[in-house]
Amino acid sequence: MVKAIRVHELGGPEVLKWEDVVIGEPKEGEVLVKNKAIGLNFIDIQFREGSHKASTIPFTPGVEAAGVVTAVGPGLTSIKVGDVVAYVGNLLGCYAEEQILPAERVVPVPPSVDPIVAASVILKGMTAHMLLRRCFKVEPGHTILVHAAAGGVGSLLCQWANALGVTVIGTVSTTEKAAQAKEDGCHHVIIYKEEDFVSRVNEITSGKGVDVVYDAVGKDTFLRSLECLKPRGYMVSYGQASGMPDPLPLTALAPKSLFLTRAGLWVYTANRDELLEAAEEVFANIGSGVLRVRVNHKYPLSQAAQAHVDLESRKTSGSIVLIPDAIIEQ
Repeated sequence: MVKAIRVHELGGPEVLKWEDVVIGEPKEGEVLVKNKAIGLNFIDIQFREGSHKASTIPFTPGVEAAGVVTAVGPGLTSIKVGDVVAYVGNLLGCYAEEQILPAERVVPVPPSVDPIVAASVILKGMTAHMLLRRCFKVEPGHTILVHAAAGGVGSLLCQWANALGVTVIGTVSTTEKAAQAKEDGCHHVIIYKEEDFVSRVNEITSGKGVDVVYDAVGKDTFLRSLECLKPRGYMVSYGQASGMPDPLPLTALAPKSLFLTRAGLWVYTANRDELLEAAEEVFANIGSGVLRVRVNHKYPLSQAAQAHVDLESRKTSGSIVLIPDAIIEQ
């Protein structure tokens, strides 16, 4: 048996339990991976609370990890024992020392990328790729607004967009996070607790508005973000850390003919070719230095509950990873 975090009832961080589990052997089309690091994301909190529905209870949370293949299912030749791979998807189970995964959902990690970095960036990096290259393809000369600019995805969004020649406006909660956002390529940083972000965006853009808003905050920012957009601008919602946005009448988009999408990474990576393309571009940008990944917080996997507490209270910045206890003890 191996150790894993299990959820037997929905609720706060206290429902995350450190338990023994039986993993079994990989079947046809599957691989067994010994995790070296597990990424922690807001979606993990949403599954724990129940705003995202797990298919069964109890369940093991986690949608992002990297590790080493230790066994492969019958007939599988595309992946071999010893390969370093990363996984991201809507199949839960990453908060574990080992897990069985569909081979078609894992991606190779190049030798130049540390597995801890891979685990911290695969979901966030591919989300940034989806937002910047697919939901709305930014080009030099565009101006964008990134909420939570110092967060895991926000940090990567700012760096990547800046490298693409985009003017980046970011919102953050503290002066410390403002300094990080500046370092990550934000040309203008708004501390939303001290100033009104709509007024500042209007001032920065001379009343023109931004081409696109990338919003993972949700309820607290959604409606006012629409005011920041230029005519025919794009509102891209990809999370709701502050709660689900209030219902929006379609007519609210009419005065400026706005576009609105609620982006989901699983849809944009359902095709394996698209999955591999996104992962390869993320890892290539890490290798070239376009993306600097900050793994600012590491917790033993057994202390996942404390990691959730810190993430929810916004005490963290950058990426958070959980390290299997057995690795820490080595």
